[in-house]
Amino acid sequence: MLIVCLAGIAYCAIALVAIVRFARRPIPRAGARPGVTILKPIHGLEAELFENLCSFCEQDYETFEVMFGVARADDPAIGVIRRVIARFPNRDLSLVVDDAPFVGNPKIANLQHLFARAKYDLLVIADADMRVDPRYLSAISATLSGEGVGAVTCLYAGDPRGGLASQLAALQLNDQFAPSVLVATFAGDPRFCLGSTMAVRRSALEAIGGLAAIAPFLADDYMLGALLTARGYRVVLSRYVVRNVVAEPGLRALVSHELRWARTIRSVQTAGYVFSFVTFPLPFALAWAAFSPGALQWGTLLVVLALRVSVHEAMRRAFALDRSPVWMIPLRDCLGLGIWAAGLFGTSVRWKDQRLDARELL
Repeated sequence: MLIVCLAGIAYCAIALVAIVRFARRPIPRAGARPGVTILKPIHGLEAELFENLCSFCEQDYETFEVMFGVARADDPAIGVIRRVIARFPNRDLSLVVDDAPFVGNPKIANLQHLFARAKYDLLVIADADMRVDPRYLSAISATLSGEGVGAVTCLYAGDPRGGLASQLAALQLNDQFAPSVLVATFAGDPRFCLGSTMAVRRSALEAIGGLAAIAPFLADDYMLGALLTARGYRVVLSRYVVRNVVAEPGLRALVSHELRWARTIRSVQTAGYVFSFVTFPLPFALAWAAFSPGALQWGTLLVVLALRVSVHEAMRRAFALDRSPVWMIPLRDCLGLGIWAAGLFGTSVRWKDQRLDARELL
């Protein structure tokens, strides 16, 4: 147990350095501003969908279009999309409804219908539960203009709506997921993208075979980055942080959502997933002190707890977040470790209202 705790302490220490270094980076602004197409694949009603979609239309950027795509004519999101389009009559906004049959990842099938109609060569793909401010496109475009850059992606901060389940879900994004990404990219550019933002040059996307190349994969964001880096392109993690509106209806939905992530990550990064238990040192230190009390055990627990709270505080400042109650941190970490353990087994995942098998999307 001591070795596991020491590994967790080392992880937290590296995470602290990575967070501070990330927070010190400036958010760039674009000089030349080429046209951008924002692709928004939408399936059903997300919490605060209207506000989320409007935020992508309120950009401090001259030339861009926003394309909203749904796969069914009876999708309840269509009414919200039409309200957004009506609110911005001077923006280049469009709705695409295409219920053609698909094989593979339903999100990518939706995107393929949008991509076929996109006007511009810089493409920005962002999930429907994300929210941005007017600086977003400028920051993304500036980063994408770097030499050898094929894609840009963004971290996202959990912005909870509702009760305990939403707060725990946001804490997982802010205190567990985001630091793990910063640690993974500590020594260089990522080899993956994140669904919050996948900004890609059309030429780079076509070089890997277009969206069809990632359509067979459940982890489409991971595979986009992997295929681009395999072709010699850089994937860059932007300093800009997207907001993810988190509204989990209950703990059952929270577990189902996070178990899908866990099994998806395991499907593409098996070894990395297995050893990711080191990102949860607090439950191990608590168990060690509780079942084998002693000076070493209690001292280790205090060190782990101090580092874990420090990670929370560093992320709060870097992402401009509200402080969570201290008691929620060990609860969140114990839940995260349990989901990690459950993610070691099984392949069934739920995406929206569909149940998929991760083995069939690899």
